[in-house]
Amino acid sequence: MEIKVKAIHFDATEKLEQFINKKVEKLLKHHEEITKAEVTLKVVKPETAMNKEAGIKLFVPQHDDIFASKVADTFEEAIDVAVDALKRQLEKTKKDK
Repeated sequence: MEIKVKAIHFDATEKLEQFINKKVEKLLKHHEEITKAEVTLKVVKPETAMNKEAGIKLFVPQHDDIFASKVADTFEEAIDVAVDALKRQLEKTKKDK
């Protein structure tokens, strides 16, 4: 699976990118056919809590793209919550087969 990380208006650290790759790779356990993942990170309303937004779009052949976007205090937290939401969506797509 190809994973693209796009940080809007800032540079994501190597550590953050490794965290994202590790979390998103685990989604393959729930659906082996994922070909690509696009992760978008952005800061909404600077200087406030809960201002880190992470959106993850998964490309799965023969399915509509699967997407989740979450806002949290940290990017790691937002990624965790978004990945959990994607897991649930992937389970549904498997049942729909």
